[in-house]
Amino acid sequence: MPLAVAAAPYAAMVIDARTGEVLHSHNADTRLHPASLTKMMTLYIAFEAVRNGEITLDTPVRITQHAASEPPSKLGLRTGQTIAFRYLIRAAAVKSANDAATAIGIAISGSEAAFARRMTRTARAMGMTRTTFKNAHGLTEEGHLSSARDMTTLGRHLLYDYPQYYNLFSRQSTHAGIKTVPNTNRRLLEAYKGADGIKTGYTRAAGFNLVASAKRGDERIIATVFGGKSGASRNAKVAELLDLGFRKAPSRAPIRRPDRPLYAGNTGIEGATSDATQLAAAPERSLRPILRPGAGATVQVASAVVETAAENGTRIQAGIEAAIAAADVTPTAPPVESADTRPALRPENLVLASVETAAQPEPQAKPEPEQEVVTRLSTSGGHLWGINVGRYTSRYEAEKILLRTALAEMTTLDGTLRKVNQSSRGYEATFQGMTREQADLACRRLIARNVTCFMIGPS
Repeated sequence: MPLAVAAAPYAAMVIDARTGEVLHSHNADTRLHPASLTKMMTLYIAFEAVRNGEITLDTPVRITQHAASEPPSKLGLRTGQTIAFRYLIRAAAVKSANDAATAIGIAISGSEAAFARRMTRTARAMGMTRTTFKNAHGLTEEGHLSSARDMTTLGRHLLYDYPQYYNLFSRQSTHAGIKTVPNTNRRLLEAYKGADGIKTGYTRAAGFNLVASAKRGDERIIATVFGGKSGASRNAKVAELLDLGFRKAPSRAPIRRPDRPLYAGNTGIEGATSDATQLAAAPERSLRPILRPGAGATVQVASAVVETAAENGTRIQAGIEAAIAAADVTPTAPPVESADTRPALRPENLVLASVETAAQPEPQAKPEPEQEVVTRLSTSGGHLWGINVGRYTSRYEAEKILLRTALAEMTTLDGTLRKVNQSSRGYEATFQGMTREQADLACRRLIARNVTCFMIGPS
């Protein structure tokens, strides 16, 4: 008989990302298993290592037996193969691949244990006082613990300290060198207006965890959940918390960037110096995607940077890094200051390829109607039916029910239009753009869940 696993404790935190103000918390300082939220720190240090010249995005990384033997979720790396560092970053960020995360740690620090110590040092420098890392991937290990408050802090640092890489977390899928992998957070990215990151996590000990960020107008909210009972219920709870955040946050607020933590490399905190100079040079805005230069142009750009750096006595490695970053990990929509309401760059608008492939610019998004919450609407013939899942006293309640229902019944409601219809009797919560057969099946499944539902025929 299998051993029973106790339910993971629930914890949550919601902040206004612009100011860091806490808008809601529950058990936020309880030390819990972070699961793959751990990879947020793995990726933070990967970005830091590239920025400081320890490694480049194109550095070939040889995969060790230790990395290749990590259990799923994994990319499928083999012992002895080599793969560009950029693909390990993509696999860890999007697929949440354990083998890629371990390979990142070994490539930067020589061993996973040394990398975990660096992760903990960096966490302390950020003020993450309740966090201790023992590995690079987040699989359950004694003493490997964090808290909702600490992971929210880490999510905010990723957003502000490395905006040029933030688009990774909103990609529905990405090419990771050996195959294309889907995003573990794609359901929330598809369903929640303005969602553009950040990271999911799950183990039996941790439950279903998620740090999520969403932007609407000038407002940006970060919400964290530990201990969800399922992926769907976790996503629904995070959606509620993001809604709460948008209700409580002021429409306008000053941007108060977090202080970038001291950079210590692999040597420990002794002799670490402030990164204030580098922070001052960080981009105020994350630029729109631009066409990547071809292979020959990329070499010319890098060479020109090297020559100029040599003449001026500046850091050659920093110039090379800038050229490589511009050639591949192109910045996306501004994650913080811009009033643009579009989420960060979606994968269908981004060519996920190496330096030799040109990226296409993101198409302009059309304004959303004020009276509707829209996901996707099918244009195929016969999709004139819909379903009604109740009448409510406020638009907010109707939209909340629509989102909960969509997340709980994704099989039959995927691709439908969520719409709130106002009448003298209240706010009708409906899904539209279905065939009669789809509407009938959806209603039967929802009624089986004790959800009110009736079909709406063509008008």
